[in-house]
Amino acid sequence: MKEFRSAKKRAPVSVGESVRILRELQGFSQNQLAKLSGVPQATLSAIENDRIRLGVERAKVLARALRCHPAVLVFPGWEVPIETAA
Repeated sequence: MKEFRSAKKRAPVSVGESVRILRELQGFSQNQLAKLSGVPQATLSAIENDRIRLGVERAKVLARALRCHPAVLVFPGWEVPIETAA
């Protein structure tokens, strides 16, 4: 079996961008996500534009609404090394 190389990060993604990307992939507007999560639309806008920090509690609430793990929002671009079998 050939060895695999992990993919290289091509473009840095901020926490706010990860929220926006996941929101758009789910097909939600900021207003829709605000209703689903209980996070005000103005706060969502500020998070997506990296004007305020996401924070752990908001990450949990938004992750539940976006049906993903909170780490996906908090650690965008996290690389997991792939170990190869000897």
